[in-house]
Amino acid sequence: MATSNDPVASGLITTLNQPGGNVTGLSLQSSQLAGKRLQLLTEIVPKLARLVVLLNPTNPSHALAVQEIRAAAQSFGVELGVVEASAPDKFDSAFATVAAVRADSLVVLPDAMFFGQHRQIVARTAASHLPALFPEKEAVEAGGLMAYGPSVPASFRRAAAYVDKILRGANPADLPVEQPTKFEFAINLKTAKTLGLVVPQTLLVAADEVIE
Repeated sequence: MATSNDPVASGLITTLNQPGGNVTGLSLQSSQLAGKRLQLLTEIVPKLARLVVLLNPTNPSHALAVQEIRAAAQSFGVELGVVEASAPDKFDSAFATVAAVRADSLVVLPDAMFFGQHRQIVARTAASHLPALFPEKEAVEAGGLMAYGPSVPASFRRAAAYVDKILRGANPADLPVEQPTKFEFAINLKTAKTLGLVVPQTLLVAADEVIE
């Protein structure tokens, strides 16, 4: 595997260090993500006070992700809310809730369904005039404000090393699952301007991709 969100919670492996079966490779899970995403949002959204997380209740990795974001939010003094969408037809109610709680910003958790619908989610955040942070840069290329997450291309390149080891006789059960070491940060300046946000120079320098 190259892009599993949480292989332990999904039941694919026993632990990261000792997978214990026929599955191993790369996980996108990282304890760094929650704190970094909150930091990025507080730098670009003035007086961020209320953050909402969009999650998919059918994704087993999202429970842990919310716990980590909640802990990070407390350290930043930010109130956290959660909205759920298990399918595209649930977006109406999810974004109605976001509007009702008057969120200052939105974090979209990594999920295959969300990625497949990222253009629709971007459009809804734009209609809500809501700064949003996504896990994949494709959402920023589609008009989302920011994206920060593990580099998927880097994970697939690293997965090739696992294939090589297994073909040479290594037992998958004994090959520890690696967490990401390369992350990508993208920002859309046009969207920031539309939202009336000023992008600090520190973010522009840190970004891997800046869309103007």
